[in-house]
Amino acid sequence: MRYDKIIKRLLLAVVLLMTTACQKYLTVDPIDRLTGNNFYQSKEDVEANMAFMYAKFFEKIRESWVMGATGEARSGEIRATVNAGDSRTRPLDPEERTVVEVLGANALPLAINSTMFSDYKLEEITKWQGYYQVIQSANILISKLEEGIPGVDGADQARYTAEAKFIRAFTYFWMVRLYGDVVYYTDPYFSNSLPREPMVSVLDKCIADLAPHKDQMPWTFGDPAERGARPGRGAIIALLMHMHAWNASFDRANSQAHYTEVATLGKELIDSKAHRLYSLTEQNWAEVSKGRTEESLFEFYRSINYGDDTWISEPSWDTFNVRNHYQFWSHFLRWPYLFPRHNKSISAAYFVSEYMNSIYPEGEPDLRRDMWFDDIASDNGQFALKKFGYNVFTSGNEEGYPANSIIIFRYSDAILLQAEALAELNRDGEAIASVNLVRQRAEASPYSGGGGNDLKDFIYMERCRELIGEAHRYFDLIRTRRILNTAWTMAPMNLDQYNRGAWTWPLHQDARRYNPHIVLNEYWTTTGR
Repeated sequence: MRYDKIIKRLLLAVVLLMTTACQKYLTVDPIDRLTGNNFYQSKEDVEANMAFMYAKFFEKIRESWVMGATGEARSGEIRATVNAGDSRTRPLDPEERTVVEVLGANALPLAINSTMFSDYKLEEITKWQGYYQVIQSANILISKLEEGIPGVDGADQARYTAEAKFIRAFTYFWMVRLYGDVVYYTDPYFSNSLPREPMVSVLDKCIADLAPHKDQMPWTFGDPAERGARPGRGAIIALLMHMHAWNASFDRANSQAHYTEVATLGKELIDSKAHRLYSLTEQNWAEVSKGRTEESLFEFYRSINYGDDTWISEPSWDTFNVRNHYQFWSHFLRWPYLFPRHNKSISAAYFVSEYMNSIYPEGEPDLRRDMWFDDIASDNGQFALKKFGYNVFTSGNEEGYPANSIIIFRYSDAILLQAEALAELNRDGEAIASVNLVRQRAEASPYSGGGGNDLKDFIYMERCRELIGEAHRYFDLIRTRRILNTAWTMAPMNLDQYNRGAWTWPLHQDARRYNPHIVLNEYWTTTGR
């Protein structure tokens, strides 16, 4: 495909990621040039700004091992394989604790500052400036759409406004889960110094801002290439569900109202039939992992068909490149899911058998156990999370990693969120019906137990089973408060730690450089050191 055609496709479909390969020909102006009336003169300009925002967000999460470090490893069930032949598994000390284990112990300052783990660039996770550049760009675009842009009116204007507000709300939601309280603003050229606002208030404002625009987005797009890669109505619903579910835990006085919204939104999504669960075959799951399927609600799509294979195939572990560190699952794969065999014969890390056997009890039927894992209870480098290993396009002595998309919201995630909310509302029959939708796809036995806490615990465990490796685990522990109970995690914290923000990430000093009102996260400036 010629470069000029690629540019047009990327800008019009917004199916782009800021990669080393595409930067050579993708002409998207930086944010400081997207502020004047001279830019917003056409629909193409709007598309270009949309492209910039998606690319900027993805560029930010590609800076570090953010998916693994924030959403999975801190739960405590991951161990490093000894002598895996990889810089990521060299022993830190006589106990041979490595980065996944340091993160699992919630020793974030050590993980961030130790030269042993410098390749992970974990300090970048503490910096929120890149996210605020996305928010600033969204604020400007929304303002320009309100003023009026030539050639953009009616349904187009409403759809672009909804999409820009989705990006803005999604970025705030992402930051809240990392840092807790954040600075919230929606003015396009706001320059005053503001203090951090309580995260519940921030998400309430995001919900109020985004919800009225939900119906202005289509369920599906005319171009299948935009499915998942560009947020449709299902993506907005999923984001609203997640924001309500988060606030249900931290805004206890209004938890029932939040759960009611999650249940209602989930029903709307399911009743739409715009999305579906693919039957679990190797071919189908390879398609889901690759992206752009009816199971995807929102993702960052990538494809070797657009010439970006130079960054899809991650470099060898000996020449590890941090710009490919965003993938969580590469640590849990080995040959024949990674190539070449001579230095990819064992996985760099594994989930411990105690945890794996608790979520996938041996002898209980479940296609996911067979399809998504090799040597599930090996407690060594033979463990493979082959859930992410089906899209391998190399062989022999070539260097190669599976080419998967970064799926943020998936249909089964939304179904299980709805089931969780229904159980919290004591609507047990409906909750059981929802969780069994996911169980049925996995050809697992339907839930037949009682209601109440037994059902709530089962739904939580189903999220562990279904979403393993997709960066939901740690955030689920936080928002359900199961992080406080050793029955649910190998890395528990006490209530005092939880209340003081031990679950957050430290905030970099740079946040205070131009804003003296910023107070850093208290836990990490005191006893969290």
